[in-house]
Order: sequence, then structure tokens, then C-alpha cells
Amino acid sequence: MLETKHLRKRFGGVLACDSVSLEIRGGELHAIIGPNGAGKSTLIGLLAGELKPNDGQIIFDGKNITSLPTYRRSTLGLARTFQITSLFHNFTALDNVALAVQGHAGHSFRFWSPARRDMKLRDPARGALSRVGLEYRAETICGNLSHGEHRQLEIAMAIATTPRMLLLDEPMAGLGPDESARMLVLLRELKRELTILLVEHDMDAVFQLADRITVLVNGHVIASGAPDDVRADAEVRRAYLGEPKVRHE
Repeated sequence: MLETKHLRKRFGGVLACDSVSLEIRGGELHAIIGPNGAGKSTLIGLLAGELKPNDGQIIFDGKNITSLPTYRRSTLGLARTFQITSLFHNFTALDNVALAVQGHAGHSFRFWSPARRDMKLRDPARGALSRVGLEYRAETICGNLSHGEHRQLEIAMAIATTPRMLLLDEPMAGLGPDESARMLVLLRELKRELTILLVEHDMDAVFQLADRITVLVNGHVIASGAPDDVRADAEVRRAYLGEPKVRHE
């Protein structure tokens, strides 16, 4: 579904992505893990089209999308969420999702009132809210939703664009135990329908959800494979997961 070939991205003297090559198979949930500063958010920005690589290629469903802008990638079926939610806090949950549908469909933005009246926007927006468990909050002002509900809402906005693949940037960030449990259930359900690339720090969630895991350290891939293989990799344990402590009797 998605392949990167020797992706590089520099910020001044810092090489944030260092010849990153990946293959994301259709139908899998592929997790990207690594310590802070490993290049995870840079990689997802490159895939979404928000950043331009200095070198390398991005292939989506057999098409070279390396030079395509974000909106073109969206029309091909790539959708993303952000590490920090980006929502219209003075509008309802339903308004937010309807605007995502409107933008993806290529409607001219004639400001907000048409989106509130157009059933071609409202109906799929309600459907997306239902899929993430927020249908009962449709008419709630976004600013009155909890942090966990903001995360759910952002995913609803992404899936309302009818993507083939989701790029999720730390959807568990800042969630409490109950919210994390609900998000885990939601992601399990979504992985049955969509290919997902997940960037996440919550290792319990990663090892429960992922079909395959890629580990980034200092901008380059140090391991990629099935969760058990990655967990057992000595270099991964040294660089990120931590070596098990030896007990002394």
C-alpha cells in the first residue's frame, strides 16, 4: 500500500530522517516507535505531504506521490491525525466533521452556514461520529468535549474523508486510563477496515495493536518486523525499550 525508498529530511545540520525505507502492507496496522527526536513526526509529515524530502521517494498504491501536495494525497486516500489536535473549538463536533467532508469533496468554502444545511455533508459526518462512538455528542460545542473526545473527533474527521490509509500521530497522547481503553477499542475496530500507520509512545498499545513494528533511532531504522521479533531484538532493547535489569541475590 505504501513504500518509502531512502527518504531523507534535513533541518539545517540535523538529519531528521536518514535514508528511511519502509513497506506498509495493505490491511495491516504498522507502528512506528522510537525515542523523542527519533524522526517519527518528521516521517509522518513527509508521508502526508506537509514536509518535502531532500531525497528519496514515497510510493502509494503504486503511484509516486513524493512531489504531490497534501490535498492531492488526501484525494488518493491518505488521511492523517496530529500529535496536537487541530479543531474548531467554537463549532459543534458535527460541524467539525462536516467541514472535513466539505474540504475533501472539493467544495468551495462558502463559510459555515452551507455546511450546516447540506445533508450531503451532514449525513456522512454523522456516520463518522457514530463510527468513533461520538454520535451522542454531535451537537456539543467542541470546546466542551474532553481531551479524549477531541482525539476521537479528530479520527472521525479523518475517516469522514473515506481514506484507504490512516496516518495516526500519537492518538493515545495525554489520555487517562479510561480514555486510553476506549481509544484502544476504537483502533482495533478501525484496523479491520483500514490500513493504518501508527506513531505512538504507549508501548502497551503498540504491542497489542501492531501487526508489524518499525523502530527509528536518530532518524534511521534499526529494526522492523513482527512485534515479538522487535521486542526480542537486542539493539532495540539497548536503544529504546531498555535492557532487563539483572537481579543480584
